[in-house]
Amino acid sequence: MTTTPTATPVETLPSEPLPASINRQMIAILDFGSQYSELIARRIRETQVYSEVLSYRTTAAQLRQLSPKGIILSGGPKSVYAPHAPQCDPEIWGLGIPILGVCYGMQLMVQQLGGTVERAERAEYGKAALFIDDPTDLLTNVEHGSTMWMSHGDACTRLPKQFEILAHTENTPCAAIANHQQKLYGVQFHPEVVHSVDGLALIRNFVYHICYCEPTWTTEAFVEESIREIRARVGGKRVLLALSGGVDSSTLAFLLHRAIGDQLTCMFIDQGFMRKGEPERLMEIFDAQFHIPVVYVNGRDRFLAQVVGITDPEEKRRRIGHEFIRVFEEESKRLGPFDYLAQGTLYPDVIESADTNVDPQTGERVAVKIKSHHNVGGLPKDLRFKLVEPLRKLFKDEVRKVAAAIGLPTEIIRRHPFPGPGLAIRIIGEITPERLDILRDADFIVRDEIARQGFYHELWQAFAVLLPIRSVGVMGDQRTYAHPIVLRFVASEDGMTADWARVPFDLLETISNRIVNEVRGVNRVVYDITSKPPGTIEWE
Repeated sequence: MTTTPTATPVETLPSEPLPASINRQMIAILDFGSQYSELIARRIRETQVYSEVLSYRTTAAQLRQLSPKGIILSGGPKSVYAPHAPQCDPEIWGLGIPILGVCYGMQLMVQQLGGTVERAERAEYGKAALFIDDPTDLLTNVEHGSTMWMSHGDACTRLPKQFEILAHTENTPCAAIANHQQKLYGVQFHPEVVHSVDGLALIRNFVYHICYCEPTWTTEAFVEESIREIRARVGGKRVLLALSGGVDSSTLAFLLHRAIGDQLTCMFIDQGFMRKGEPERLMEIFDAQFHIPVVYVNGRDRFLAQVVGITDPEEKRRRIGHEFIRVFEEESKRLGPFDYLAQGTLYPDVIESADTNVDPQTGERVAVKIKSHHNVGGLPKDLRFKLVEPLRKLFKDEVRKVAAAIGLPTEIIRRHPFPGPGLAIRIIGEITPERLDILRDADFIVRDEIARQGFYHELWQAFAVLLPIRSVGVMGDQRTYAHPIVLRFVASEDGMTADWARVPFDLLETISNRIVNEVRGVNRVVYDITSKPPGTIEWE
């Protein structure tokens, strides 16, 4: 089997060379603050080539050390001519590595190489037809007139020497450009988004035909490489795993158990914010069905005490994350000693929690922190575990493929994502035992109906949210004053972007009728039709 690039996390640029497997087959993405930077990485991985998102401040020397097969400059919210606009190291143009600039990345390429970028007479947002002037190289198999997604108010008005136009749109004369000799390419549109019809074809052209990458980033190779990496790092020491029952931590449990066997101790902390019946089912699957021992810890009272009276969502997450670590520390003293704490942290968790790309001159963040995740935010400074996070660079769909490859049951593989803090962040405002009971019962009805009517696997997530308000209703000719439940059903590929799900009204009607009739304390059900962005999937 061909060795694949390992997904060992690179939290900061390393001071020593990465393994040769990474160096041979990697596309580096320099992030200038685009909301689509992570999507670019995911699209490249769909071609079975490893990709990594790095800061735009990554130097040419650091890139030379990483030795990627290609470099992509992402889009960004700034104008390249604005004061303190993020700039890349100009020496990257002389590395001899193929470079593709996307939107802002293309404009930066033009500006730094001697061209001109100015405010466009007409901005261009949304879908636009791409007219091909040169159908070779980057635009091979991209259909003339195909739809691409535009999002820019600036335009390249003069190209650098040796550059030529590959394509244009009605409003943008320089929609795609190239310096074929130096293998420098730019596109004004976003080929990574689903709205760009032949966008993946363009990305494949860059990855395969320009960068000469080979499709070695496969599930089987990742599993093989990860097991070697885990064994090399852990050695003969013991590992404590934070098991939640979701696909992330469950996949990690199976992967670690295959790598180190009895050196792994799985611990499930019931923090009181799980869905109805989940703690019992988790213990049954792992302990009885797959014979992976799990230590059960009942922490319901202490976790609830941590969030009593707390309404701020970030403070909820911080307190719950902090308590998780404290419980692990206490239990490890009883069961240990343990040297490592394993977590099922994923790439989107890291991205959304990161205070990355802070401009050193202005202090302004280029990539804004959206929310913290309990896996990567709120960790105390005196944490005495070393972290093991083999899934840290994977997207959710990649984790599901790994889960299938190592034998997890379908009910776990296809389980909807569930936040680490659980129902605590689906109760808006203060958490009380009464509100937890209301939401558990409503959430059970949601899951029961979408499964019974065959919609569970068509949705990325489907859940209920409890609002901290009451409204007037009427039941049995009597006035009620009770809580509303919000239904949040979304469709997505990886959780980075999402759209509200167009499910049948009959399904919504059935769920609504069951909730108001079966759940005491609820008299109204509403449906959230907000996409991500501008909203997030979770309400908190």
